[in-house]
Amino acid sequence: MKVLAVSSLPIPEVKVIRFGRFADHRGYFTEHFRQSDFQTHPELAFLREVQFVQCNESLSKAGTLRGLHFQWNPYVGKLVRAVAGRLVDLVLDIRLGSPTLGKILAYDLPAAPERSFADWIWIPPGFAHGTLFPAGPEVSVIEYFCTGQYNPACEASISPLAPDIDWSLCPPELHRDFQAVVAAGPLITDKDRGGFSVAQWTRDPRAEEFVYNRYAVRSVDGERAKDAAAG
Repeated sequence: MKVLAVSSLPIPEVKVIRFGRFADHRGYFTEHFRQSDFQTHPELAFLREVQFVQCNESLSKAGTLRGLHFQWNPYVGKLVRAVAGRLVDLVLDIRLGSPTLGKILAYDLPAAPERSFADWIWIPPGFAHGTLFPAGPEVSVIEYFCTGQYNPACEASISPLAPDIDWSLCPPELHRDFQAVVAAGPLITDKDRGGFSVAQWTRDPRAEEFVYNRYAVRSVDGERAKDAAAG
């Protein structure tokens, strides 16, 4: 895997990993994942102890809005990329006590096969994840690796339409893309539309599963791992 750059988004725990493509007159080849690189590359230390146990693929029509989903027991971190079309990835901080609690990030992830690179985005536990597919390609396909297996008994969501989400860290052009999809009538499930608001979730006892600086990523066992500072 040719790692070109690793960068942090405005909430620094959320990372973008840029990797290279090798193009010629036929098209391109890329190695988009190599476990040894994720365990040894000096800029990927935050993934060194992470084990990916499930990989998902999703196809969405233009105008689709999914999320904002999260899970505990086990906690799930996600590594997400666009395979075809265009994805705007949405990441909401749900960690109680976090200085950015309730703030959302948006990152543009076009598949863009003409580029000499592509991006992964890493969403660690403690964040709700959503996906937006603006007008443009008729369909988009995304792939995401997960650090925990899906457990429907321990999942919840915050509605991406919740009025108390703070968009101040989001690039204005991507917020406008979001608003355009909402104004046109998004393709969204009733379950996602009816998710919690930020305030409703933070009052829910289960919100204590996600506390700033009090747990780390665990692979599949679902146990909370508290750091020394938290006792």
